[in-house]
Amino acid sequence: MAKLKFAMLGAGFWARFQLPGWYEAGPVECVAVYNRTRSRAEWLASRFSIPRIYDDPETLLRTEHLDFVDIVSGVETHAPFVSLAASHRLPVVCQKPLAVSLDEAERMVTSCRDAGVPLYVNENWRWQTPIRALKQVLDSGVIGQPFRARIDMISGFPVFANQPFLKDLDEFILADLGSHTLDAARFLFGEVDSLFCTTQQVHADIRGEDCATVLLKMKSGMTVVVEMAYAENHLERDRFPETAIFVEGSAGSAELQLDHWLRVTTKDGTHIRRVPPPRYPWADAAYDIVHSSIVPCQANILSAIMGQGPAETTGEDNLKTVRLVFGCYESARSNSMVVPRK
Repeated sequence: MAKLKFAMLGAGFWARFQLPGWYEAGPVECVAVYNRTRSRAEWLASRFSIPRIYDDPETLLRTEHLDFVDIVSGVETHAPFVSLAASHRLPVVCQKPLAVSLDEAERMVTSCRDAGVPLYVNENWRWQTPIRALKQVLDSGVIGQPFRARIDMISGFPVFANQPFLKDLDEFILADLGSHTLDAARFLFGEVDSLFCTTQQVHADIRGEDCATVLLKMKSGMTVVVEMAYAENHLERDRFPETAIFVEGSAGSAELQLDHWLRVTTKDGTHIRRVPPPRYPWADAAYDIVHSSIVPCQANILSAIMGQGPAETTGEDNLKTVRLVFGCYESARSNSMVVPRK
């Protein structure tokens, strides 16, 4: 099978993991990399044998013959880069968070739709092996109809050490981590009818919020609480960046515990098994479960680009998550229940 040729726009922290993720996912070849700071592009190109380097994205897209573009740059660049790729009639894969505002995200989706090109979002959290295993349990019906759940991503991990730019964001944990956890809530339990959110700032040297609690009322009628924090405090149990999830159903419960343990309790008793992710030599051990989930996410996107089936994390689908994120900010500011924009 011929390899699909793509260019990567951005050569920062995540690019060094997203790029090998593509090579694990399928027959692809990165033929060019752009970065505003050329030395970063040179480092990435040297490490992964990328033949050409650019410090101007327009020149790159005008010069190269590509099958798709992968945007792994800062969120403030996503909208102009997506628009640029769409103008060249190229399928676009974009890192999350999708945009700096809801209006901007909606314009990005519209511009790709109007140009007739697909927009995909590299939203890999829902592709984590334990979360997929939990979804299989829920879909099996073994615990009956879910009516309440809790999703916790709470960690004392020094996340700012690898990504210091996060300290300067006016909107931090909901935009960054909430984009993942709220998407996982949608993946597991369906769409949201209304929400209420509170936020806190524990770190004194950051601009945005580093702690948030969200109450979701799902269209199914169930209640979901999503808790997230990067307080960098000393927690007794902390396995960054694992997500703990507890679901109550009419006929039992399912619990995704730390260290990838999945517990399912019904009238027949409690059944326990481990559902660990695969391990890749290029992954950072501190981000292992997240980095491993890049591969199935990108494999799903690649399959869609090749016309072999639909992608889960399209721009249209991710827009529903973006509406939840900015609905949370609206709720926290107004201290009121919010119905996300349709």
